[in-house]
Amino acid sequence: MITWIIGHFLAVCIGLSLGLIGGGGSILAVPILVYVMGLGAKTAIAMSLGIVGMVSLIGVIPHWLQGNVNGQVAAIFAPTAMLGAYLGTQMAGFPFITETMQLICFAIVMLLASMIMIRQGRQTLKHRHLLKEKQRFLHKKQHNRFLILLEGLGVGILTGFVGVGGGFAIIPALVLLGGIPMKEAIGTSLIIITFNSVTGFLGYLSHVNLDWMLMMSFTIAASLGTLTGAYLTRFIDAKNLQKGFGYFVLAVGIFVLIRH
Repeated sequence: MITWIIGHFLAVCIGLSLGLIGGGGSILAVPILVYVMGLGAKTAIAMSLGIVGMVSLIGVIPHWLQGNVNGQVAAIFAPTAMLGAYLGTQMAGFPFITETMQLICFAIVMLLASMIMIRQGRQTLKHRHLLKEKQRFLHKKQHNRFLILLEGLGVGILTGFVGVGGGFAIIPALVLLGGIPMKEAIGTSLIIITFNSVTGFLGYLSHVNLDWMLMMSFTIAASLGTLTGAYLTRFIDAKNLQKGFGYFVLAVGIFVLIRH
């Protein structure tokens, strides 16, 4: 019972991270399902994709109502991300890919994601001004659409193979290459994560057994967190949260590596 309560409290935290900063949900979901709820890695990855996909879909609603979703940019990014997610699930199904290998790859992705979050959280006003200048320069380039498609494919493969939604990579790409503001990038990333995660989840259905009741209860708990997080974005600058969250992700990544 205590394990169930702790796991579902952490599921609310998954939702908060998705609602506030547009990412981190899958990065938290897999370790919670493996180390708190005691599931196997492949099952945890598949279930996390289902949970995060549904929760992201719910989280899109308040962002959409606030006008923070760019459908045009999402329509460019999402198709290759979905293709990548399917390819990632097929790679994970190869006989020589063990659960330990997937968790080690997952931990490495966590370390990379934490560095990106910490770096973004440390940006000064001067750095943010330079970022806007770089954004304006890149937005004029003709190859922007190709770069968005390429990054979408890469993020999708990561989603399918190790179960990360990829918000940590999607948001910077939307800001720099898509030329949209941070709040809009967060809302848009949720729509992309939805399609990405659901595609990955469907790709796993044929070769894993799922605990549907646990997945449903986790989805409900995380959805409450997402709606709360999306509401709080009216009052909280997500940039101020990224640094602390990045250090937390770094600690969890190191823990997973030590365990395997």
